[in-house]
Amino acid sequence: MLVMLQDLRDSNSSKFQVSEFILMGFPGIHSWQHWLSLPLALLYLLALSANILILIIIYQEATLHQPMYHFLGILAVVDMGLTTTIMPKILAILWFSAKAISLPECFVQMYVIHCFVGMESGIFVCMAIDRYVAICRPLHYPSIITESFVVKSTVFMALRNSLSTTLVPVLAAQRHYCSQNQIEHCLCSNLGVTSLSCDDRTINSIYQLVLAWTLMGSDLGVIVLSYALILHSVLKLNSAEAASKALSTCTSHLILILFFYTVIIVISITHAAAMTVPLVPVLLNVLHNVIPPALNPMVYALKNKELRQGFYKVLKLNIKDNNA
Repeated sequence: MLVMLQDLRDSNSSKFQVSEFILMGFPGIHSWQHWLSLPLALLYLLALSANILILIIIYQEATLHQPMYHFLGILAVVDMGLTTTIMPKILAILWFSAKAISLPECFVQMYVIHCFVGMESGIFVCMAIDRYVAICRPLHYPSIITESFVVKSTVFMALRNSLSTTLVPVLAAQRHYCSQNQIEHCLCSNLGVTSLSCDDRTINSIYQLVLAWTLMGSDLGVIVLSYALILHSVLKLNSAEAASKALSTCTSHLILILFFYTVIIVISITHAAAMTVPLVPVLLNVLHNVIPPALNPMVYALKNKELRQGFYKVLKLNIKDNNA
């Protein structure tokens, strides 16, 4: 990807008067934005340590070698990849004022962010389907949600996101950046970068919105349908305890899912309305890429009894867990 974007840049060298971009950080608070580095660094460390711990627990515990936990492991890898794509550069900006980033590196970061965000959305879909089958079709669960299903769905999501997002950096690399190179952001967002171009960027904006609403919109539609069917099934249960347990799990999942998609919608609307990028959308964009990875292990995993027991084993804690 880096070589391809470098070739695109070289083949259009007459159009590129700018040799690098300057990531200014958080707009409006440049003088004291370094104070944000501490909470962001802590969130990053939490995301890495929590997700690594989840992977260790799933790997070491033979009882967790099941499709549901495979999805949790894949989500952990995606979360670590997403945060590591952006956080080292953001911390370098806040700590060392290392704001410069070459055009090819910026376009590669843009591509990888889109891939990982799309992949996380895809894993949410797979996990929603997993919960739907487990709650609404429990007798068919072993024959539907198999290891083969996990592999095929993961490969499909990876191919879907890696291929569909290729045009995002390619189209951005074809724009004409003739004078301005300061980006009022901490990362190379597609519309934030192309807003600096001197030529028409309509195609970039259209493709960004089409990509967001087709991929994310279809994923969200499947998730909403799955949880609606789960709710319908749960409300028909005669056991109040079983209904409460199922709703508790789904509610925890939905909180993070709603945060994930709400931020994407807010960011899309902000850019679509051609607004000057204020602090809140930029901050939301950054937090959107670090808060879910930090919280997912706790919400998805540590509420699960088997994973909690694995956690106690790994840390050699002699704690008896009677919670379901």
